Amino acid sequence: MPQRKQQTGKRLQLVFCWHMHQPDYRDYLSGEFTLPWTYLHAMKDYTDMAYHLEQHPKARAVVNFVPILVEQLQDYEQQFQTGEIRDGLLKMLCREDLDALGDAERLHILDSCFKSNHTKMLQPYRAYQHLFDLQKMVEERGRESVTYLSGQYLADLLVWYHLVWTGESVRRENEVVARLMTKGAQFTFEERMELFRLIGELIAGIIPRYRALSERGQIEISTTPYNHPILPLLLDFKTARESEPDAPLPGANNYPGGLRRAQAHLNRAVESHQHNFGSKPAGMWPSEGSLSRATVKLLGEHGCHWTATGQAVLAHSLQRELNGAPLPDKSEYLYQPYVLEDAGKPVYCFFRDDHLSDRIGFEYAKWKGDDAAADFVHQLEDIYKNSHGEHDPVVSVILDGENAWEYYPYNGYYFLSELYALLEDHPYISTTTFDEVSQALDQGKSRSSCGKLKQMVAGSWVYGTFSTWIGSPDKNRGWDLLCEAKRSYDIVANSGRLNAAELKLATEQLADCEGSDWFWWFGDYNSAQSVSSFDVLFRKNLSNLYRLLKLEPPVDLQHVISVGGGSPAAGGTMRRSE
Repeated sequence: MPQRKQQTGKRLQLVFCWHMHQPDYRDYLSGEFTLPWTYLHAMKDYTDMAYHLEQHPKARAVVNFVPILVEQLQDYEQQFQTGEIRDGLLKMLCREDLDALGDAERLHILDSCFKSNHTKMLQPYRAYQHLFDLQKMVEERGRESVTYLSGQYLADLLVWYHLVWTGESVRRENEVVARLMTKGAQFTFEERMELFRLIGELIAGIIPRYRALSERGQIEISTTPYNHPILPLLLDFKTARESEPDAPLPGANNYPGGLRRAQAHLNRAVESHQHNFGSKPAGMWPSEGSLSRATVKLLGEHGCHWTATGQAVLAHSLQRELNGAPLPDKSEYLYQPYVLEDAGKPVYCFFRDDHLSDRIGFEYAKWKGDDAAADFVHQLEDIYKNSHGEHDPVVSVILDGENAWEYYPYNGYYFLSELYALLEDHPYISTTTFDEVSQALDQGKSRSSCGKLKQMVAGSWVYGTFSTWIGSPDKNRGWDLLCEAKRSYDIVANSGRLNAAELKLATEQLADCEGSDWFWWFGDYNSAQSVSSFDVLFRKNLSNLYRLLKLEPPVDLQHVISVGGGSPAAGGTMRRSE
């Protein structure tokens, strides 16, 4: 591909920030995992993303690990070490006699083991497609006919589901996976155990691999508030009206004790990061890129040198400074960090290029890998060419580091390989990290400029608003139920009725309920199955919180909060920013 002529001494500084996140899927009363997504993404996406960086040592990036995800990975690692498995699918993968399974267990396997992108993860594999066709035939005879399916069918289905959720890098290099995929059917118990042990090895290797990449300076590992709450909303519901003045709010005026809860999530995140990665984090991707003036101040107080969000937050903030006047082309304002004036300790704020981030998240999966990589680099070259002055433009590409690849051929293997290869040797595009850009600015050694913001209109990376988490009747109902539970928590916590261990567990359950994911899924624009799954989990978590407080859960928690019915892109796990 012909390269564009480089302007003298000037380079484009590109920051990839791959966000790794799964909500906490554990039942705090039983310790059981209710959904398998944490370990499935570990064996598929976290392994592949580490592999591509290991294969391209000159490519640099920021990898953002949410602490509650790291905690769950460590929980799974411990399960494999002790043999006390607390995940339904993994239990059955290593169960010898599958003919003895009851109807409920059989239905669990059937309901779970076809959940994937069928175009990329089922149809290419003839043996797996055959299992799907058989299951459809049985369904036509009624769900009670699951007893007709043999233990061998269930064994083959469990193996195939885990094989297609194995990273492409693992498939190409691991003998066990290659042998099982070649065999295709009639898997023995010992073969299932080989796959089971491999899954344990892959999970145990995740954090050490990323820590090694960090220690050699190739990546910066950043963090997020511990359980992934929307900090601006914990601090003040009314911040939702800064970007949407007419947004309906929950009945409760504010989240009770929101500042202390926000501080707790930040404190735990810093402690967790230091324990797992050997140092305090230089910066944070706030949950869903959700920022407000108060949030930026709080991040600075907790040692954050940088933070980041979506470009719409910047656009809204600049428009307010211009009293609503139209903004110039984004090339004149987007490609630099900013510091928010009068917000306490200076924190560099980076703003993602929504267009480029969404192209990776939603568009390039439909392209050939090398064509997609070439197009991405070409667009960066255009940004470079159109940038003004001699300052280095800083382009931030921030997106989910796990869910997009399910929609790519071969889990994005060819796209990522070609993309990193093109960038490693590019004459005037350098991959870097947020911390490196921030440090250079501090030391006066940066060729990048830094803007100043007088205003910050609170918002997130999705539309620059909080509408994904608050403002509709069902989302607001979820907040009201959470506020009621928090008030009960405060009363019991201050009463002395719980001992230290009981209070610790109740507090962890509360933190889990404060996570953003429950509110993300409420809404008729999401699929009915996904909404139902997270609706049930949220109400169960709140019920568990009451039980841990030694209280009877309110009857209201028996009533459905939200019912979906849409067909969102990427199954609803990701959203376009515009």
